[in-house]
Amino acid sequence: MGILKCLGLPRHQVFTARKYLNVSSFSCLHTAQNSSVEARSQDEDVVIALGSNVGNRVHNFKEALKMMKKSGIQVTRHACLYETAPAYITDQPCFINSAVRAVTKLGPHELLAALKRIEKDLGRTDGIRYGPRPIDLDILFYGKYKVRSDILNIPHERIWERPFVIAPLMDLLGSAIDNDTVASWHAFSSHSGGLYELWEKLGGESLIGQEGICRVMPVANGLLDWSLRTSVMGILNLTPDSFSDGGNFQSVESAVSQVRLMISEGADIIDIGAQSTRPKASRISVEEELSRLIPVLEAVKSMPEVEGKLISVDTFYSDVASEAVSRGAHLINDVSAGQLDPNMFKVIADLDVPYVAMHMRGDPCTMQSSENLKYDDVCKEVSSELYSRVRQAELSGIPAWRIIIDPGIGFSKKTEDNLDILTGLPAIRAEIAKSSFAISRAPILIGPSRKRFLGDICSRPSAVERDPATIASITAGVLAGANIVRVHNVKDNCDAVKLCDAILKHKHSAMKSRQ
Repeated sequence: MGILKCLGLPRHQVFTARKYLNVSSFSCLHTAQNSSVEARSQDEDVVIALGSNVGNRVHNFKEALKMMKKSGIQVTRHACLYETAPAYITDQPCFINSAVRAVTKLGPHELLAALKRIEKDLGRTDGIRYGPRPIDLDILFYGKYKVRSDILNIPHERIWERPFVIAPLMDLLGSAIDNDTVASWHAFSSHSGGLYELWEKLGGESLIGQEGICRVMPVANGLLDWSLRTSVMGILNLTPDSFSDGGNFQSVESAVSQVRLMISEGADIIDIGAQSTRPKASRISVEEELSRLIPVLEAVKSMPEVEGKLISVDTFYSDVASEAVSRGAHLINDVSAGQLDPNMFKVIADLDVPYVAMHMRGDPCTMQSSENLKYDDVCKEVSSELYSRVRQAELSGIPAWRIIIDPGIGFSKKTEDNLDILTGLPAIRAEIAKSSFAISRAPILIGPSRKRFLGDICSRPSAVERDPATIASITAGVLAGANIVRVHNVKDNCDAVKLCDAILKHKHSAMKSRQ
């Protein structure tokens, strides 16, 4: 049970996990293809691995998931996305790999037949084993059953030797083993510590970024490996009433000039917002927000300097998100995590762009009410509430590999809450990991820039005087594990981020040399 202890489980959970792994039972099906076992009346929890290295790989995944839904396979969880070097036959393009959990009433051979039809419809033909393919769909687990027949073996016979399969499989689990079906999957591994121990023996998280396997996010027709360095998101407010720079960039010319400056200072992402979300801000209509946003967005997209940069739009309206993406925005930043527009998740699922889900209680008008500021354990409660929103997003069709999480510094938080979050990002990840390793491994965005709590601590009533405090808070956040920082002052915060990245890289190298 050493692996469970390494995951940071409390002692009582380690004993619970041992109980599951020791008493878990499963059934063996030695069956012919047309066996009566196929007639099923209840849903079975299944795990399906996905791979692709031909054509538009991410699009192939999207189409496969749509076809699975039409075939009676309802996806409930997504793993992260990995780009991996080819195995066995190395003279071929890199793969992307992932996995999903789903429920289905299809029997194991019916499920196999459905997946084979999807592969064929997406252009897969009989070719070299382990060779190039537009899509590869393998059944890793089927309920609590082991299946053995002439054409199907579950668990998949080579699952245990493949890091590019085990990595996404682990994403579909949590550090808490919460039911007998999941316990049986651990038991199939034949390790006393279950799949956790198997993953560690293969190399575990130390493999990611090494050995030809990288965790990535599809964005702007490319793949972003957010572990390589911290990304800096420059803020462009088009509003007359934002707390820091309201009214400064309302004309297209002034907005373009500010974007040019932020890019020259090192911004990786430009986040354009046309609706104020400061405390007590009045909500404007979709039409007014679009009238502010679209002229600037179109002008920014036409700038030569934005080549290779990402454009984010800060909105909680699904109609604004849809229009922004149609005009070239690469990601959507939603301070409400879908709470202020019931159509947001469905729209984002169809748009195929990364989605920032931020924690906030209430709305900008009510978020700082006494009721919304009550926490017993802010990191634990933010984790739980944010994961609940992300879970709904995932069930609505937004895969985990397109989700960025933001704990919402300054939104329905007191000063001490903000400080707890800045230093508690590892605790937030660990809490989410109890339910989903995939979501716990999503990029974390933080946005403390010039916020009031910094002014309260440093006695700086004017927002523009809070840049030194912002740099300090960004430094604390990056050293605690933030992957994206949202700032007004790009130049100085870029320097802070570069130093933090160098410190973290040096620390990692030193630890590796001691092993």
